[in-house]
Amino acid sequence: MSSTGVAYNRVLLKLSGESFLGDKPYGIDLNVVRRIAQEISQVHALGTQVAIMIGGGNIFRGIKGAKEGMERVSADYMGLLATVINAVALQEALEREGLVTRHVSAIEVKAVAEPFVRRRVLRHLEKGRVIIFSAGIGSPFFTTDTAAALRALEIEAEAILKATKVDGVYSTDPVQDPQAKFFSEISYLEVINQNLLVMDTTAISLCKEHNLPIIVFNLKKKGNIVAAVKGDRVGTIIH
Repeated sequence: MSSTGVAYNRVLLKLSGESFLGDKPYGIDLNVVRRIAQEISQVHALGTQVAIMIGGGNIFRGIKGAKEGMERVSADYMGLLATVINAVALQEALEREGLVTRHVSAIEVKAVAEPFVRRRVLRHLEKGRVIIFSAGIGSPFFTTDTAAALRALEIEAEAILKATKVDGVYSTDPVQDPQAKFFSEISYLEVINQNLLVMDTTAISLCKEHNLPIIVFNLKKKGNIVAAVKGDRVGTIIH
């Protein structure tokens, strides 16, 4: 733990698009986004530098579009554009909390975001600005989980905080299987070998290769983001 009382001085928070749904079947529940922004503000107040990678599944999921007959590349680009919409919503909520933010997109959308330039992003973080990454890595076929792992390594984050709708990593889907076993910690290889679908294999492999820990936790439980940054026992740690 650092002298500031936190376990991690720089983190990448991975948010799924579904985390913005609330009780809605589709779209963005702004009350949920504001609550998430408040928790991120609390983390920032601890002195931890924060970057966020946002998904787009609440609006459009590329792989689902492909399964319904769309060309995969076109469907994936639609999914990437959905993440841009979510990023704008989160940016607005964070700035209402008084944070200075930068929206950084992997595809060019000059009106709402700046392009990814590693040195510039590092400088933003050092100045206390919250970074919101959108559009994954800007290419089809790559998930926002893989993008989160890549960007976390590029910005030299000390951990990935993977926000989910369950308490951590389980042997099976705990929503479907009440007998699912909960893991308080688990290795990268065990996640891959047991095909535990917390993140895709490419993302897990990247983190394994570079010893980047992943903390998987329940976003719906208030205070969990702060607890994870402080190093409190919360969720599952993959290492």
